[in-house]
Amino acid sequence: MVQKLLLLVVLFFIPYSISADEAKFTPFIDQQIALIKKLNDSNLSQDEVHAIVELQDRLYDKELERILSNKESYLRQNSAFEAKIFSLQKIISVNKRRGNTYAVARDEILVLSYKLLNHQRDTIKKILVALDIYEFDDFEKYVVSVVDENDRYVSSLNIEKYEHLLKIEDRAKTLLDAKRNLEDFYALVTMNADYMQHIILYERKLYRLNKYSKYKLIKAVLYINNTTLSKTLEPLLNYYNLSTAKLLLILLVIIIVYIIRKVLLDLLIKFLLQIEFINVDAKEVVSKLRKPIESLTILINIDLIVYIYHDFSSSEDISMSFKILYAVILIWSVFIITNTLARIKIREIESSSKRVKREVINVGIKIINFTIFLIGLLLVLHFAGVNLTAILSGLGIGGLAVALAAKDSLSNFFGTLSILLSDTFSQGDWIAIKDKEGVVVEIGLRVTTIRTFDNALIAIPNATLANEEVKNWNKRVLGRRIKMKIGVKYDSKKEDLQKGVAEIREMLKKHPDIATRETRYESSKIRSSRSKLVSKDDELGVKRTLLVYLDEFAPSSIDILIYCFSKSVMWEDWLKVKEDILYKIMDILEKNNLEFAFPSLSIYEENVTKDK
Repeated sequence: MVQKLLLLVVLFFIPYSISADEAKFTPFIDQQIALIKKLNDSNLSQDEVHAIVELQDRLYDKELERILSNKESYLRQNSAFEAKIFSLQKIISVNKRRGNTYAVARDEILVLSYKLLNHQRDTIKKILVALDIYEFDDFEKYVVSVVDENDRYVSSLNIEKYEHLLKIEDRAKTLLDAKRNLEDFYALVTMNADYMQHIILYERKLYRLNKYSKYKLIKAVLYINNTTLSKTLEPLLNYYNLSTAKLLLILLVIIIVYIIRKVLLDLLIKFLLQIEFINVDAKEVVSKLRKPIESLTILINIDLIVYIYHDFSSSEDISMSFKILYAVILIWSVFIITNTLARIKIREIESSSKRVKREVINVGIKIINFTIFLIGLLLVLHFAGVNLTAILSGLGIGGLAVALAAKDSLSNFFGTLSILLSDTFSQGDWIAIKDKEGVVVEIGLRVTTIRTFDNALIAIPNATLANEEVKNWNKRVLGRRIKMKIGVKYDSKKEDLQKGVAEIREMLKKHPDIATRETRYESSKIRSSRSKLVSKDDELGVKRTLLVYLDEFAPSSIDILIYCFSKSVMWEDWLKVKEDILYKIMDILEKNNLEFAFPSLSIYEENVTKDK
């Protein structure tokens, strides 16, 4: 164990003592060549071999980390060996003319080494560029293809013609240099193969580190990963495709998103306060939006965690799922904002003196909600990868089939428009249609609901309502009819009848709750009615007729007709007025010696004188 540690120390520190000027290639390459030559020593123990291999792997890691830390600079740099190749080729030409065979071989082998390193550098550059282009699965395939191309290039280098130099027994310096260059070349071939294999084995780590480099986090991540704690946890974390830096980054993202959520709420309130027509209700809107915002925060957190966990990449399926969820939250937020503002404005309208048809507002809100739902559905389909162009173009062909299938729904929708435009009845009106009667609860897009007087709820399709006779008891501004016949006995005197009828007529004319010709009224519809060639009173529902007359001689009574209208059209007010009138009529009849008649049969016996 002690020998292993000593070997690691010697091998780790001595190679780095090579300066850039002393290096034959680069410090890293010279270190690898020294280690490869060391591995060829047959006297090494198994532990020593294992220690050298571990050191090689660490050096490859450090070199890749160094390259990634200076990626842009590395990609911009040209090979340092091009100038050396150019110089050597000139020297080779001179030595060929002079017949210096060993010198030519020495320099040609060195040129091949430089070309190998140039191609290796170009291969690494291709891999670095591919890191920013491909997703990981495609990147894996690309790396394999590039490494295969690199292997083919190495195989194409014609080095066999120099192998005979190793067998020549000569102490000439140029020959010894040629032999050393040939040994270095073989070591470079081995190093190149090991380098490429290391890239393939650690391509996921390389891909992850490149993402950190893209976000300018590479140096911090490398520092964290090289700490003692990180190295201790690394074997366990790697099993779950994690690292210490990745865990810390996930935690940091969670904190940042949480802070942004708090800031976002404050900014949203300030933004809404700047909008004039909702600034008073901004807090209510934000309170309604709290759940969507919290859901959005959680979703963003999950999205970022998954993105970081997958090494700053996301599969198509995962990305599509998150896009769909974002679209759902967006539509949910728009729905909440729209309906919250609608409720606020409805409350303002109800508390103000403005007369706005509630059913128009309700139907408008439903149409807006349907539009929001439709847009949301299209967004979801778009993010799900559905070709909307094909769907929309197909609607032209399938429109007829859809129209036929939705015939009843379309009829009800147009029935809704007909009801709203014709203004036949409104919410809260008392209407009667065929054998159904009650108060209109709501005019919907498809049906109108009516609450009957026995407290049942009836839903009538709007297409039916638009085509049926509807009696509306609320479409009147002034005058709810009071009609009755009062029967008095036949033994009543004419003078009493005349006086009683006159007093009843006068009582009704002076009654404060009975409409007369002098009664005035106000209505918001007067202005609109002036542009039509119709009776204003008939259009608005104004009745002021007042009739009190001796009507007929009935079988059991003399009938007095009373026909008038209360000023109020409300049922309870109408009942109170009618009750008061009945009491007053009773007083008038009693005062004028008139008694109420009731159905009766009188038998009279005539005195008949018969001839005896």
